[in-house]
Amino acid sequence: MTGLIAEETLVRVCDVADLEVERGRAALLGGEQVALFLLADGSVHAVSNFDPYSGANVISRGIVGSRGEAPTVASPLHKQVFDLRTGVCLETQGKPDAALRVYPVRVTPDGVHVDVAGGAAGEDGA
Repeated sequence: MTGLIAEETLVRVCDVADLEVERGRAALLGGEQVALFLLADGSVHAVSNFDPYSGANVISRGIVGSRGEAPTVASPLHKQVFDLRTGVCLETQGKPDAALRVYPVRVTPDGVHVDVAGGAAGEDGA
């Protein structure tokens, strides 16, 4: 993920080696759980771990995939599919629209850093 990231709100979360390709990991940043995903292309995405449809913190346990060019994660509970770049729900399974909060990520030799200020739900935070 690229874009403007405020240095003062960056938090080092882990090493890239702590992440597995196409497997989610949850991290607690302040009072909010964040789901981190390392994709096959080497990019790292961070979204809220809170599933707006089930009300549970389970997104990090979701199934990683794609819809066209969009990398996605499907909720493990009700199978709604979210775009990891924007947080927008691409498949609502007949429920009202909802979105995940997206957090800008910076990967450096020092590790994976997440901007805790983040973007709003459905925005790319860039």
